[in-house]
Amino acid sequence: MILTSKFVDPHQKDLAMESDTEPKHMMIEHNVPNSMQIDPTRARFPCCIVWTPLPVISWFLPFVGHVGIGREDGVIVDFAGPNFVSVDNFTFGDVARYIQLTKEKCPITYRSEEEFKLVESGRNQYTWDESLKKTTQEYQQQIYSILTCNCHSFVANHLNRLETGPTCWNVVNVATMILLKGQWVNTQSMIRSYLSFMMVFFLGVTFGGANFLTFLAFVVFLVFGWYLCGTYYFKNFIRL
Repeated sequence: MILTSKFVDPHQKDLAMESDTEPKHMMIEHNVPNSMQIDPTRARFPCCIVWTPLPVISWFLPFVGHVGIGREDGVIVDFAGPNFVSVDNFTFGDVARYIQLTKEKCPITYRSEEEFKLVESGRNQYTWDESLKKTTQEYQQQIYSILTCNCHSFVANHLNRLETGPTCWNVVNVATMILLKGQWVNTQSMIRSYLSFMMVFFLGVTFGGANFLTFLAFVVFLVFGWYLCGTYYFKNFIRL
């Protein structure tokens, strides 16, 4: 009886082996590099340009916000301050809007050593993460300025490295792309982005009337004028 109790049931042994191998299999499936699935609950936005409203500024100008870039694995990278690029910690909160670029525009590949040399020499196109790595290294040496070198400059720099088409990306067309083509993460994100503006607008019109509307129009004109002139009329004034 003592000897018999030491024997292991073959069926139980097979189950134990399956339990040991299953987590490893799931880990491999989870790390598939070509996955483009968006997961807002984990803040994963592969090959995306992401946007979130800014405190105070977006209360008056709801089309103005903070932008970042999702790596191929979905981790968000954004230019957050002087000499600082934040990774996996979107500076001003959860993503509200996003645009996912197609695989044709962000080729996800593994390169040989020879191909990497071609990229470095400028004779081959960067992949999404290679471009983002170069942009991150550059902006880790830059002083942040909301007027001349900001998060939109960071995104434009990255997109220009990809060389996906004839478009020369800048802070204006990056902001326009988000405004016109950005998808909302959910209804709550839309409410969060516009509720503060609607409250400020209601209070401003109620107590300020025409003076508030004049002030708001002047601020909009000033913001648009600054970035349009700095981008299209005074070259290199706003960094890319």
